[in-house]
Amino acid sequence: MLNQTDHYLLRRAYEEAVAGFNEGGCPIGSLLARGDEVLASGRNQRVQQGDPIAHGEMDALRKAGRQSTYRDTTLYTSLSPCMMCSGAIVQFGIPRVVIGENQNFGGNEAFLREHGVEVVIANDPGCIALMERFIREKPDLWAEDIAQEP
Repeated sequence: MLNQTDHYLLRRAYEEAVAGFNEGGCPIGSLLARGDEVLASGRNQRVQQGDPIAHGEMDALRKAGRQSTYRDTTLYTSLSPCMMCSGAIVQFGIPRVVIGENQNFGGNEAFLREHGVEVVIANDPGCIALMERFIREKPDLWAEDIAQEP
């Protein structure tokens, strides 16, 4: 269940996704928060930086810098996280992930849950529509992002 803070912070992750889309990249935004305090936000920057692991979640984690603990944080992401990002979530012990949408890409919710992560799916219409548009307009870039043949 999403609370008021979740709605607000997920909207900020969505805004990161829109910024990435407008830069010509993959529209996936993320944000790491401790309660209602934003530690960092980021977006998929694979295209912008030419970095194959610069996914939205990884960008937010990098920008958050070293934390003494992640066990009291929530990661917000506009799209269900891939295995690489899910592994980082588990590795750092992030206990809760709020996902904007998983209709366009069913990530690794089961993996996260199996490792004790609370997974909340928002089914956010804006997140869904943005990713649908991106996949329709840039199918080759989408295939590259998820390491599949176009």
